[in-house]
Amino acid sequence: MIKINGSYLEGGGQIVRTALALSTLTGKPFKITNIRKSRSKPGLKHQHLTAIKVLKELCNASTKGDSLESSYLEYIPRKLKFHNLNIDIGTAGSITLLLQALLPVLIFSDKKITVKITGGTDTKYSQPIDYFTNVFLPHLNKYGDFETSLEKRGYYPKGNGRFILKIKPKYSIYSFKNFSELLKFIKGDVALINLTKQGKLLVVKGISHASKELMKANVADRQARTAKYLLSKLNVPVRINVHYVDSLSVGSGITLWAIFSTTNEMNFNNPIILGADSLGKKGKKSEIIAKEVSERLIKQIKSKAAVDKYLADQLLLYMALFSGSIKTSEITDHCKTNIYTIKKFLNVKFKTKENIITC
Repeated sequence: MIKINGSYLEGGGQIVRTALALSTLTGKPFKITNIRKSRSKPGLKHQHLTAIKVLKELCNASTKGDSLESSYLEYIPRKLKFHNLNIDIGTAGSITLLLQALLPVLIFSDKKITVKITGGTDTKYSQPIDYFTNVFLPHLNKYGDFETSLEKRGYYPKGNGRFILKIKPKYSIYSFKNFSELLKFIKGDVALINLTKQGKLLVVKGISHASKELMKANVADRQARTAKYLLSKLNVPVRINVHYVDSLSVGSGITLWAIFSTTNEMNFNNPIILGADSLGKKGKKSEIIAKEVSERLIKQIKSKAAVDKYLADQLLLYMALFSGSIKTSEITDHCKTNIYTIKKFLNVKFKTKENIITC
């Protein structure tokens, strides 16, 4: 039984999500205590419980402590059996955070998988669905083919957003005797992550969105217009789409991403994409929202990093599986916490120097 301190460093739900994914893959059981101890509302939340429930069912795991606000969890996995998933988080719990626990497992399926999730698409303290689709997911193209469909946005507090992800994996865990044999194979393949040079900025893209109740105030248009103006100093094309949507809760947001290349063309196998996002808030002007996200993106660009600080910790698990190096704008406590958790399950070494992380 692997023992994990859930209050280590950043001490957030990422420890739970990473542990669930790697335990399910490797077959190694774990017990985690002090879950989210430093948070204002500690313990397991709905999206954590949903991840536990889904993965538990996929591998017929035995569990203890899987209840709302529980500070500990014991998880004993068995053999994986893949199938399509239809998931309702039941709240505005983050769809993208749930996928952080599911994706590392599902990319090793023996068949094409369709995942339908109902929950929050644009919520606090998590990457919005547009960041997931346009910044994070392209880095997994070398491990499978992905199709996405955002059917409905879900803002806080009612959520009810709907997202569909279809996955056709390149590697199957069932093609090998065990996970160790799979690891030996993929580490010898060409699927490593190599993101240490930023290259030349080609274009900035984005999506500015708001619920239809905010259309009269031109919220999404104003967010896009302000961002375009502020980003014009980069002297590259800036393309921001504007969407007004039906949603149960009123909300808005904007996600931007900058695409780079070391060869004047985007490398779809090792894409260089920096992203930033900001959510709307009642009483906060659209122009302020746009200013925040634009400044965040410009800061990441000026860092000369190939991976923004929000993406770095999410890539670490895949680096541990496939090997690689990334240069990030900042090695955050999120990164250090994820390294701590990954090393509990995998015999890997991480080296960090001048914001370069190698595994």
